[in-house]
Amino acid sequence: MSISDDHAADPPLMLDFDDWMPAEYAATGGFTALVVLVEIGERDARPVASTFFHVIGGEARWADVRKLFASAPGGWDGAVFFTATARDGGPVEEPLARVELRRVESMIDDDRLAINDGAFFDRRGRRMRIDVDEATG
Repeated sequence: MSISDDHAADPPLMLDFDDWMPAEYAATGGFTALVVLVEIGERDARPVASTFFHVIGGEARWADVRKLFASAPGGWDGAVFFTATARDGGPVEEPLARVELRRVESMIDDDRLAINDGAFFDRRGRRMRIDVDEATG
């Protein structure tokens, strides 16, 4: 398994998260962000903490969201976001958000490649992905 930065050559001010958040909000009209923070090692992305928050506007930027993670236990190198929406649109109720977050955590515990099913960003807000390392299979 290897971690790749999809936009290593992008200028530092072009934060993929800052494009993703308003686009996701526009597509959903509001959602609950299910977030798993991960520590990125040489061959793995290990979950270290998780949380959820409701998005009711598209103006949040990576710098703002990163501040929310400042008190997370342990160190983190990346964050993967999954979205949950209510049947009639908008964020889900908190009890359902907790259930969905546990489902996402379990999915990632079972298979780290499941991180790619969400929107995965490094500490600078740049889009990333997990790839199978062909050398180690």
